[in-house]
Amino acid sequence: MIGSMLRIVTRESPLALWQARFVRGRLQDTHPGLDVDITTLKTVADRFQQKSLAQMGGKGMFVKELEQALLNGTADLAVHSMKDVTVDLPAGLSITAVMQREDPRDVLVSSRYSSLAGLPAGAVVGTSSLRRQCQLNAAWPGLVLKDIRGNVGSRLKKLDGGAYDALVLAAAGIKRLGREDRISLYLGVDEMLPAIGQGALGIETRTDDARVWPLVLPLNHEPTRTCVDAERALSRRLYGGCLLPVAAYAETSGADLSMSALVGYPDGSRVVKDSISGAADQGERLGAELGERLLQQGAQEILAEVMGNAEQ
Repeated sequence: MIGSMLRIVTRESPLALWQARFVRGRLQDTHPGLDVDITTLKTVADRFQQKSLAQMGGKGMFVKELEQALLNGTADLAVHSMKDVTVDLPAGLSITAVMQREDPRDVLVSSRYSSLAGLPAGAVVGTSSLRRQCQLNAAWPGLVLKDIRGNVGSRLKKLDGGAYDALVLAAAGIKRLGREDRISLYLGVDEMLPAIGQGALGIETRTDDARVWPLVLPLNHEPTRTCVDAERALSRRLYGGCLLPVAAYAETSGADLSMSALVGYPDGSRVVKDSISGAADQGERLGAELGERLLQQGAQEILAEVMGNAEQ
């Protein structure tokens, strides 16, 4: 079995390739002699970067074609940023392992400013995330938020070219690409709640692939898996859209889990936030319960309006 080939499929972006190579390295460290090949695909979301993700069907477009490669048997596993993975997977596929989480925070990237508070009124901040827009507009209403797409490198080039005064990006991607030198400020989870699954890598395989499962399972980090499953349970209760203005972050401490989440209008005019804690082995139940609390506090109205606007 160790002598057979294991095939990873991934997107072509530098970050996606880094992630696939990282997983390959971990697999080969765990199973000496294992042959692992990496195949790249350019997804619809990568090919049409002039369109918003909402126009193309959401972040799930980053993984849909990779999943098809698993289903048709041309690949054995796919590596994803868990924040891009829809809560409902195609029949026959499973997230077999969730690896230890990298830094879950967002960061400010700017050549001129070292804090969000230091940005003057009218400063242009690049982000296409409704989650970030909601929190930025609520806390710093004088900023001008402008959509930005593309990989980390292309976003940095747009910043350096003067199209933006600052960017807000995920710390994990910047750090994995070795670009920590560009970080002006780490934003604490109390001031910028992360995306669901942010910082965690997931390995997706065919559910019935008895050859691949034993190879991948040792890479699972149970505390991270528990937290990500809890966050995804909340997302599922909130209709599961990964482009919605929803944020959540769970942490474990021993046998306990605590989690905070929010839903808000992208313009920041209303934000509903709550938290929950309990036994870590009840993480998914806690996530669903927290989602229900948010719905009862007004999230249902917010999400219905945001989804209605996206469909127009």
